[in-house]
Amino acid sequence: MKLFASFLLVALFAVSAVAADDKAAAKVVKPDLAKGEASYGTVCAACHGADGNSMIPANPKLAQQHPEYLLKQLKEFKSGKRANAIMTGMVASLSDDDMRNISYWLASKKAKPGFAKDKASVLLGERIFRGGIADRQIPACAGCHGPSGAGIPSQYPRIAGQHADYSVAQLVAFRDGVRLNNAQMTGVAAKMNDREIKAVSDYMAGLR
Repeated sequence: MKLFASFLLVALFAVSAVAADDKAAAKVVKPDLAKGEASYGTVCAACHGADGNSMIPANPKLAQQHPEYLLKQLKEFKSGKRANAIMTGMVASLSDDDMRNISYWLASKKAKPGFAKDKASVLLGERIFRGGIADRQIPACAGCHGPSGAGIPSQYPRIAGQHADYSVAQLVAFRDGVRLNNAQMTGVAAKMNDREIKAVSDYMAGLR
């Protein structure tokens, strides 16, 4: 009888554990794209375009960006890890759910292609993007962001078609210690001069 009671207690404990796991799984919040669209329209659209395809060269295109990357950046703007006075103010009122919803809604939108403008430097930009600069141990951008600039979900952002002006500003910010939320990019940009940064940014703008 005692043995049976022991087995019964073990069985009840196992059922309780499974139920607890089910409750934990149920707490995983799925993104609400409708709410994401509404929040985006209220907070973000004026600067980043109605569908995430910013028409302002200084403001990044966000459409089709990996949602994990977008969510990370929004959280770091809010925490102050990534410094930007405008973005810090914009995200101040957003909850984690708001930021998640916005990020996944943007990921569902199609990015519009960009184009390179400087024919004189596009070959240099291509060499850096595809092969890096060996004598200064600068790795190829394609090594992390992919040969087409599509990035790798959860790890590296999509950079294909991004405004060259925005990419230049971010690379300079990494190089000059203004943007501090990615040590890997700080190390890469620290070895690049203005000409190289502009060339590779222009080349990336034309990737598709």
